[in-house]
Amino acid sequence: MAAWVKYPAPVRAPLTPLALLRPGLMVHLDPRVTGRNVESVDWLWWFDAPEYGFARQVLQRGVAALYFVAFLSTLNQFPALLGERGLLPVPGFLSAFSRFRRPTLFRWRYSDGLLRGVCAAGLMVSALLVAGIPQLGPPWVPLIAFLALWLLYMSIVNVGQTFYGFGWEMLLLEAGFTVGFLGSNQTEPPRTILILTVWLVFRLEFGAGMIKIRGGREWRDLTALYYHHETQPMPGPLSRQAHLLPRPLHRIEVVGNHIAQLVVPFLLFAPQPVASVAAGVVVVTQLWLVASGNFAWLNWMAIVLAFAAVSDPVAHAVIPAIPADWNAAAGTRPETPLWWLAITLAASVLLLVLSYWPLRNLFSRRQLMNASFNRWQLVNAYGAFGTVTKQRIEIVVEGTLDEDPGDSSDWREYGFKGKPGDVRRIPRQWAPYHLRLDWLMWFLPLRTVHEEWFYAFLGKLLAADRQMLRLLRKDPFDGAAPRWVRVRSFHYRFASRKEFRETGNRWVRTLLYEPIPATSLRRPEGRQR
Repeated sequence: MAAWVKYPAPVRAPLTPLALLRPGLMVHLDPRVTGRNVESVDWLWWFDAPEYGFARQVLQRGVAALYFVAFLSTLNQFPALLGERGLLPVPGFLSAFSRFRRPTLFRWRYSDGLLRGVCAAGLMVSALLVAGIPQLGPPWVPLIAFLALWLLYMSIVNVGQTFYGFGWEMLLLEAGFTVGFLGSNQTEPPRTILILTVWLVFRLEFGAGMIKIRGGREWRDLTALYYHHETQPMPGPLSRQAHLLPRPLHRIEVVGNHIAQLVVPFLLFAPQPVASVAAGVVVVTQLWLVASGNFAWLNWMAIVLAFAAVSDPVAHAVIPAIPADWNAAAGTRPETPLWWLAITLAASVLLLVLSYWPLRNLFSRRQLMNASFNRWQLVNAYGAFGTVTKQRIEIVVEGTLDEDPGDSSDWREYGFKGKPGDVRRIPRQWAPYHLRLDWLMWFLPLRTVHEEWFYAFLGKLLAADRQMLRLLRKDPFDGAAPRWVRVRSFHYRFASRKEFRETGNRWVRTLLYEPIPATSLRRPEGRQR
């Protein structure tokens, strides 16, 4: 039976999808129109967040865009690194674990063709989400799309071994799963899912801050930025300028980092407009990290997720082109059916229960960094750079065509796309694209050059493997196979302004030693693994 109710003045700001409640406004409560029972209206209004329509657009399209980058990066690099004839072939990895329990589509069969099919599907679905097409349908359509991205990319990550052992992999997976439950344009954004997205940003930022405080002394004595811009895994075009800033500014940077990661995250849960201001601080600090380095999609994901705390009125106040009421500007006033509310509440309860382990980890003396507590990689622990490397050591690979190699031979250096090599070259901006080989090269001097994948890489160079050479910036032999390769270790530092004016070099490098002497296709004795 239909019922008409006249709301007397005064009425609070719009918090219900039934209508923009105004003094004297007649609101229809026919369950056939609203999709809800009259009796349920009094308490169900809280679960809708109509004032976060713009935030939903940013969250869903932004996360989908980063999935597109991730699948593109995988399509271009995975076959050479982990494919059937890669450095760490997936078929061999799977056969070594007869009871492989991680969820992956490749559990029973892997082929490079199947991998490319998975990437193509991921690219197509993520492109549709970026365009906003699934969001035009019922709320289950974008949910299915995001769950598909989550499952497809998890299948890749779970067989990616060391090349996919980065914290931003599980961050992408968790973000994709969570924002899928934000629904479509036919429903209001679920408030519980927005809160859990803010909780994800909190864990990302506060977890990183706690790791630093508990980590190296350089974060506590405010000297970490004396080194970080120079020694980070993959510097960007502005990293040298950032490194050459006066040291007092570096100390201010560290203080600002501590405030942004240890104080500001709590304000994300505050009432508006405080929460939006806190989100703005997160965005600004992450943009500085984007400008001064290359951390794949880590910083871009933090920027996108921070919009979960930005309301439409605040976004409109900052950028007037953004409507103060997104739904009204779109000419819609969507309704949330009870079945969709039940789904989002079930997902919220699941994520809330799974939050126990990362919450406990945040306050543990033995805090884990970039750790997952379940095989579905949901509600994880995050963190980065608990300690800062004080010196930059680079592994340089050279080859020669000479029959009898020696110091007087014509040794030519292989060039990498992202990692430092040529001392005159300006570092490039690659993020959010992820150069996986270059990143792994940074870890070699911190661990050991005698890694299985690295010897396989040297073998690919000796065989002039075209698939592998495409991952490099420069092949000094133009597709020909060298007779010998060797590995040398150098200390790199940024040139001072005076040194740059005199030499034109942006880096100054000093030879340290030769960890792997001249070798042919046959590995040196004692290096077999």
